[in-house]
Amino acid sequence: MAASKVKQDMPPPGGYAAFDYKRNLPKRGLSGYSMFGIGIGIMVFGYYRLFMWNRERRRMQIEELEARIAMMPLILAEQDRRALRMLRENLEEEAILMKDVPGWKVGESCFHTDRWVQPMSEELFNLRPREQLLHERFGFLWYV
Repeated sequence: MAASKVKQDMPPPGGYAAFDYKRNLPKRGLSGYSMFGIGIGIMVFGYYRLFMWNRERRRMQIEELEARIAMMPLILAEQDRRALRMLRENLEEEAILMKDVPGWKVGESCFHTDRWVQPMSEELFNLRPREQLLHERFGFLWYV
């Protein structure tokens, strides 16, 4: 056997085509600057809405306060009427309870003055159940 001729592989004439070896990631979404700008815009809009809501809420609080101030004389008059009615009922009850005590003067004031003294809640509710006094003093509370 004669030595056979070996044919060596060679590149094609003109060379191989260019080989793409770089990363080729497609652009997805917005750039960082645009996302940052959108975030700042949303935050500015949120602060604007918060500012406007606080202004509206403050206006409503002022309106409610003015309504309370306007109604205060009526509320105080109702409280005075209620206190006087309770004092009258207490005096009637005192007259019934102390009718047999000699020298007892019904309705005699313990204060040495002619001016009106707002009665304490104990004085108004002393002949009523204790729950009414506690409700008057502390309001409607539930304790667990």
